[in-house]
Amino acid sequence: MNFTRAITRQPSATLAKGISTASLGAVDVEGARAQHADYVAALQELGLQVTVLAAEEAYPDSTFVEDVALLFNDLAIVTNPGAARRNGEAGLIRPALLEHFETLSSIDPPGTLDGGDVMWVEDRVYVGLSARTNPAGAQQLAGYLVNVGLDLVVVKLREMLHLKTGLNYLDQGNLLVTGELVDHPLCSDFHRIIVPPEEAYAANSLWINGTVLVPAGNPQTTSMLEARGYPVRAVDTSEFRKLDGGLSCLSLRF
Repeated sequence: MNFTRAITRQPSATLAKGISTASLGAVDVEGARAQHADYVAALQELGLQVTVLAAEEAYPDSTFVEDVALLFNDLAIVTNPGAARRNGEAGLIRPALLEHFETLSSIDPPGTLDGGDVMWVEDRVYVGLSARTNPAGAQQLAGYLVNVGLDLVVVKLREMLHLKTGLNYLDQGNLLVTGELVDHPLCSDFHRIIVPPEEAYAANSLWINGTVLVPAGNPQTTSMLEARGYPVRAVDTSEFRKLDGGLSCLSLRF
């Protein structure tokens, strides 16, 4: 599936107050803005028309737009993020989605669901049960997906923040995987590209129209991808890493 559009949101001046478990130091907001601009440029280089939404100062984490919506062809779902302080972000994304989708479905309390826990592979959707996504949220998602012919597979996480922290589908059966998910039974359906522990952050690389965006500074992962025939474009997301954010978190692709 090729992508033609993406939605992103500029980092806010309050970005440094975002949720983090990373302990990687203070966020450089200006540096994050420069990195975000390069991220947008990378999407544009790969043929996407990118909508860049204005920053939302009241929501430090709102630049991570992937968590607040799910897009499956004609099905658009606004989520209910698992971190309570992010709940207001779901409403903020609605106007941008309504520019492209006639109707929006939603994940409602007591269900919680972060988009970072959802990976779509052809006719199957994998959802991670994590600190941010609960069984009620996954059950609601399953109800929407069955109406569009997609099956749901639940993956219980013990260590990862999100499913796509350690697992990302590329194409042609290739799967980037690291950490607790390396030997998970779901991986038996794919060709595994195992990201070494010292480059675990690179498991959240992003396939876009044949090219893989990879976090800068991960030479082993880059070499493995190039050996598989993928063009690679490095993108520096080091400031977003300080907030547990990765490449997929920063956009909604469709």
